[in-house]
Amino acid sequence: MSGTAGTARIPEAFARSTVEREGERGAEWLAALPGIVADLLQRWSCEPDGEVAHGGVGVVVPVRRDGGESPETAVIKVSFPHPGNVHEPDAFAAWGGRGAVLLLERDDARYAMLLERVHAVTLAEVEDGDEAVRVAGLLSRRLAVPAPRELPRLRDRAGAWEEQLLKEQVEFPDLLPRRTVAAAVATVRELGAAQPDILIHGDLHARNILRADREPWLAVDPKGYAGDPAYDGGTLLKSRAMALLDADDLGGAAHRVVDVFAEAAGLDRERVQRWAQYHAVDAAFWGRRHGYRIARSGHLLDSLTAFAAHLSTLLTQPRPTPP
Repeated sequence: MSGTAGTARIPEAFARSTVEREGERGAEWLAALPGIVADLLQRWSCEPDGEVAHGGVGVVVPVRRDGGESPETAVIKVSFPHPGNVHEPDAFAAWGGRGAVLLLERDDARYAMLLERVHAVTLAEVEDGDEAVRVAGLLSRRLAVPAPRELPRLRDRAGAWEEQLLKEQVEFPDLLPRRTVAAAVATVRELGAAQPDILIHGDLHARNILRADREPWLAVDPKGYAGDPAYDGGTLLKSRAMALLDADDLGGAAHRVVDVFAEAAGLDRERVQRWAQYHAVDAAFWGRRHGYRIARSGHLLDSLTAFAAHLSTLLTQPRPTPP
């Protein structure tokens, strides 16, 4: 399934996972991908400048763009056509480089962008957990700008979220205490249906924050939603879960993430905790139903699902009072 993107090779792992996930449609897109990239290279006056990288749904081709005496380094990102990828360029355009990589060119029909190049060093590699969370919170604060009208509103999804939670509680009654699920339902009813028209990242986690030259850290791979910035605090804590596995006091460690993020982002702490609790509940149910990317079955999946369930229950409780 490998091929070349322009003169750069499409990673085998990306090709394989795309076909496994998308089937024949994925295979057809992969077959067309080298031609798409070659056309974009010509259209945007670029030359390949390194090996092709990839995420879960797209390839990233390092390029140099003809800029006279000082050619500009950038990347061409081409994503598999999927509804979840539609509004990524809209988010970048709205931010204009404020806390996120710059959008230089876009081709919406082919889910392609020319973006500012950053380094292949993510915030996940920062050993100081508090510092990583603080950086994410500061970026969240900067990304919270008025949302363009064309972006999807998370408040419109609140009804579906509630319906799914109640359905899964019936299907998996042994996974979570009723009060834990009830707290998540209350969050989507009370906070989910009344979210502001603020642009949020939608998938803010440490691997989506990269080292850069223009600023120390910049966000990549946004979903581009309009909603509550505290929602991103929930996605961040969910992504930090693996780092908390060995914590002596899991509840204290989780509440610490909420504290640091809320302060850095300038958000109400209780809202961040409630969204974090909802995300943990959702993750537990997701694991039971679908498995996780790193564990589809077996003992590891059972352990991770139990961990998500335990975390969601701890987050249901109020923040411990310091001694």
